[in-house]
Amino acid sequence: MKIAGRTFVVSGGASGLGQACVEEICRQGGHAAVLDVNEENGAAVVQSQPAGAARFFACDVLEADSVTAAVDGVAAWARETRKPLGGVIPAAGVGSPATILDRDGAPFDMDTFNFVVDINLRGTVDLVRQCVAYLAKADLDGNPDGERGVVVMVSSVAAYDGQRGQVAYAASKGAVASMALPMARDLSRYGVRCVAVAPGIFDSRMTAAMPPKLLTGLAAATEFPRRAGQPHEFAQLVRQIIENPMLNGTVIRLDGGLRMPSKI
Repeated sequence: MKIAGRTFVVSGGASGLGQACVEEICRQGGHAAVLDVNEENGAAVVQSQPAGAARFFACDVLEADSVTAAVDGVAAWARETRKPLGGVIPAAGVGSPATILDRDGAPFDMDTFNFVVDINLRGTVDLVRQCVAYLAKADLDGNPDGERGVVVMVSSVAAYDGQRGQVAYAASKGAVASMALPMARDLSRYGVRCVAVAPGIFDSRMTAAMPPKLLTGLAAATEFPRRAGQPHEFAQLVRQIIENPMLNGTVIRLDGGLRMPSKI
């Protein structure tokens, strides 16, 4: 699928990996809908793109009505600009580390667990389901394969080798990874592909909050290159997924060979 001439929905698009995807989409001649709760950052991202290439839509993925309003708004924008919806990249995510039992043997707070799972998993599913309802009705536009769109979800290496304190995060990202194949099978009849990316350690708002010792230790555990990934490297893979129709129903690790140890 060509990015140029199409509109892509990016949640968490006002920072980090989501912002990098917005920038890459606009650079390739597409339109990017920036969905985020941070209106100030979202406006700044939109302003930094070519005129008219991006638009901000306030969206809290914890609220289904908020997702609906944003997706409907994007669909209206796509009709107005005649750049049909081409895909969705649900990149909004959080991580709140907590061991299932604390040092005193008390169980962790379920509110924290629910918060992580609701944003990373439920928020992803809600945005995808509402976007693909529009993608499934899109014109084929002469595509020889009958492709209408693509879903690129964000998992994590924590889905495979989560560290201590990552029960909630690993559960949410593991679920995202496990959805890629059945979602691709569900959507195949509509000409919509689904792929998940499982990034390792990337510079982002989430890693910026990590203790320096932890971030340095994780970078050292990466085989090559021994550094955190850059957001534009993540966006580069997303672009390749969009453009390559044979990428479907799979999870791609993007981690420099990182296998996370139990703890740093």
